[in-house]
Amino acid sequence: MKIDVYVSGSGGNCYRLSDGATTILLECGIPCKQIMKKIRFEIRSIAGVLLSHNHMDHAKAAKDLADFGIDIYSGDGTFKALGLSGYHFKVVRALQSFDIGTLNIFPFDVQHDVPEPLGYLITSKATGERLLFFTDTYYIKYRFPSVDILMGEVNYSLDTIDEDICQSRRNRLMESHMSLEHFKEFLKANDLSQLKRIYLLHLSDDNSSEEFFKREIQKLTGAEVTVC
Repeated sequence: MKIDVYVSGSGGNCYRLSDGATTILLECGIPCKQIMKKIRFEIRSIAGVLLSHNHMDHAKAAKDLADFGIDIYSGDGTFKALGLSGYHFKVVRALQSFDIGTLNIFPFDVQHDVPEPLGYLITSKATGERLLFFTDTYYIKYRFPSVDILMGEVNYSLDTIDEDICQSRRNRLMESHMSLEHFKEFLKANDLSQLKRIYLLHLSDDNSSEEFFKREIQKLTGAEVTVC
């Protein structure tokens, strides 16, 4: 699978995934004009968009992309929170798989302060690879065998969190985003025997350290690590 990271973080999130036969976007949290430039205005090349939840840094361009005829997939709670409905808004449910071209998509529920947030396990029928994608969650209760590529949020670390951050913001951070410590525990609980690449997503501008996070995850897994 080929992955292009367009943008990652609180300012916006958008990733392009292709297995050579089917191309989709994971999130669309930047203006539609920017996405069009990224895909060189080849609208028909995008078979669909997977949304994790309704926050604008993940879903900003959903309506505009649907107006261009691109199918948007997410939970019913996400679409209701965004006020979106219509033919191109495809409601999916946790633990019920579906196909987009050669990609089999298995949504699963995650933990965030929004209605019906989802992560996705994506299996390519063309390459046989499995990709796990999750963001904006402090915990994942599921275990996933034989993952080749992992794209996951590591927003902050208990060692790097700003001591001056107000208590309410600290509480929200710890109850809605993944820490380095929880990410490492998640990795230890899963089968890493096939894991080749890890993309660390959605790092906090104020409460993270790219070099430290990359070093810690490489040491734990031995996989190629890219900080986005």
